[in-house]
Amino acid sequence: MSGTRTVAMAAGLLMLTQLASRVLGFLRESLMANFYGKTGVTDAYQTAFILPDLIYWLLVGGVLSSAFIPVFSQYIHKGNEEEGWRVASSFINLILLLLSVLVILALIFTPQFVKLQVPGFSIENQALTIQLTRIILIQPLLLALSGITMGILNSYKIFWPSALGTVLYNASVIIFGVLLARPDEPETISGFAIGVVVGALLNFLVQIPALRRQGLRYYPIIDWRHPGVRKIAVLAIPIILSYSLNQIQVVVNSNLGSHLIEGSLTAIWYSYRLFQLPVGIFALAIAVAVFPTLNEHATLKKWKEFVHTSSRAVRMVIFITLPISVGMIALRYPLIRVLFEHGAFTSEDTLATAIPLFYFAVGISAQSVIQILPRMFYALHDTWTPVIIGIISMLANVGFMFLLVKPLQTGGLAFATSLAAVLNMILLLHLLRKRLKRIDGRRMLITSLKTLVASVVMGIGVWLGGQWLTSLVGVGKLASTFVLIAGTFSGALIFAAITKIMGMEEFEQTLGLVQQRLKRG
Repeated sequence: MSGTRTVAMAAGLLMLTQLASRVLGFLRESLMANFYGKTGVTDAYQTAFILPDLIYWLLVGGVLSSAFIPVFSQYIHKGNEEEGWRVASSFINLILLLLSVLVILALIFTPQFVKLQVPGFSIENQALTIQLTRIILIQPLLLALSGITMGILNSYKIFWPSALGTVLYNASVIIFGVLLARPDEPETISGFAIGVVVGALLNFLVQIPALRRQGLRYYPIIDWRHPGVRKIAVLAIPIILSYSLNQIQVVVNSNLGSHLIEGSLTAIWYSYRLFQLPVGIFALAIAVAVFPTLNEHATLKKWKEFVHTSSRAVRMVIFITLPISVGMIALRYPLIRVLFEHGAFTSEDTLATAIPLFYFAVGISAQSVIQILPRMFYALHDTWTPVIIGIISMLANVGFMFLLVKPLQTGGLAFATSLAAVLNMILLLHLLRKRLKRIDGRRMLITSLKTLVASVVMGIGVWLGGQWLTSLVGVGKLASTFVLIAGTFSGALIFAAITKIMGMEEFEQTLGLVQQRLKRG
């Protein structure tokens, strides 16, 4: 089976499971909106993830993709699995030890962190945030196990267990959240937090059988002197620095948002979830699927294939996400009504959430492309360059937030993220071109321009059609569902027709991928 076909099949599988996971994720958010609306209670829940996420991404999230997977993959591709497993065991033991220490410290100092994070919260909402944070702090340890397991399986180009794990994760949050929810008792939102912990455990356990089939070998060691362990440490240092500094923008965002009207952080979070939908379903799936192949090409010094594979991935991501970005802007009102407007979530909440969504949607394609570009550097065993660019983008994001929050409120905080993503993408592309001498930039640019033209024409048609339909059927739940489905279907047809007429290679590739999935399904 060719490398291109393997990547395409892996990406297709990950897209399907990511879609299922994201659907469950939006069901989770929709149920939470139904029970608790857009209030200080939901602000507290969203804020409770910041400290646990900081701990996870500090030691595990970025380190996995930038350091552990490239090093472990190198042992696999060179036929030295035994040493690879010894390196993996040392890494696992070290990470769990450090995580345990950080989690204990976080549990002790949660109140101080929350007060620093959201000084604009009421005393009641700060207390609720502390309670929820302490529940969710169990999650990083479990996510570390599932993340490391995923990294090992991905090195063997096995993707389905971790993809299934994300589905089980969201299902668990929904089940516990619904079972324990009492809308008149704000503290019962902790049911969703309990579901997060149980879901993280299931995410890990579902991967164990596949890992055992690959010949799981675990050693109770921490071999500091092993060259593989040292190489991971060297590659990980800039990533740890980057994620530590990146929390500045998270702190600034929540700090500024806590001083806006109550429920503003929830509006930003719900719109951010929609912003991340195409990034997670398409861009991240393609990036994860292509990463082992990039590692293989870099290890074997097949630079022509490296450039071809990465260019194809970038162009596919742009082709898929740019029309989604435009379509989300055109259909943002019926989209939010369908997903969230019921129960305690009002029509006013829909209007408030549509503002940051507009500004987030502008940056969807840039955010999608930068799921791939840093992995190209990681495959080259260069973690410093993406980190430096990430820090520059983070500082720009913070500056944009301070400049834009006053005139645009929640929209300013969202727009800052989009502008920073565009800056990040441009700088990474420039440095990759200098590093590799050739990145197939002309084809990327042509694909971007053609896709933009098709997307704008599609967006105008969808918006006009949506306005006309809304005037006929109204803005109720059923009517908005009809407008959303009709707009999505007609937009897809318009975009497909235009790109087909343009003879875009990416149209044929996407069509072939869909046909393969349908035949296999």
